[in-house]
Amino acid sequence: MHILLVEDDHKAARLLARGLEEEGFRVQVAHGAHEAATPAGFDLAILDWMMPGKDGVTLCAEWRQAGHELPVLMLTARDAVADRITGLNTGADDYLTKPFVFDELLARVRALLRRFDRAQPAVLKVADLALDARTRTATRAGASFALTAKEYALLDLLMRHAGAVVTRLQLAEQVWHADLIAIDNLIDVHIKNLRRKVDTPGAAPLIETVRGRGFRLSSQADIGDA
Repeated sequence: MHILLVEDDHKAARLLARGLEEEGFRVQVAHGAHEAATPAGFDLAILDWMMPGKDGVTLCAEWRQAGHELPVLMLTARDAVADRITGLNTGADDYLTKPFVFDELLARVRALLRRFDRAQPAVLKVADLALDARTRTATRAGASFALTAKEYALLDLLMRHAGAVVTRLQLAEQVWHADLIAIDNLIDVHIKNLRRKVDTPGAAPLIETVRGRGFRLSSQADIGDA
């Protein structure tokens, strides 16, 4: 599970990230809203309410307005009922008051992930393309095809954000967990291999290259494969 932690306090962020990683989570830290423009590709976000510039409540509201549905745990020193209501009304799924015990945060994270997982479809579908998370198999127009581990991760990310551009940086961080410069060419190789399997001759192309930005999975039949 991949967690986005948005916390401007570097020491607190480092300690939280370390604790979550020791529990088996992958954590990406953003030290402010400017580093967390989109939560696409993450399974859960932990937001600090009180941050300089754009605060966590505003950021959460913007995510919800943009259609991002991942669970959000809000952290704040504010403990008034009105504040809790404000946080929840802007789209946060849970609220934890500082200071807190790490075990309680961990329990809330796991509870949110369980709740969110039950709400997710077992099979992702875009046009005539389907990806089964239980069996990790893919089909196009009813015909199955094999995927490598990286191809599966790429297709899963593209399908979960169908219609939206998934940037090269997102692919680097969320599929390879590496710096973009280190694996930039590798992304092209895997996308090319994936496209051969998904966009077979005679089938409407689904994987679109958005020049200078990244890739998009579309159900439209008239896109190019660039």
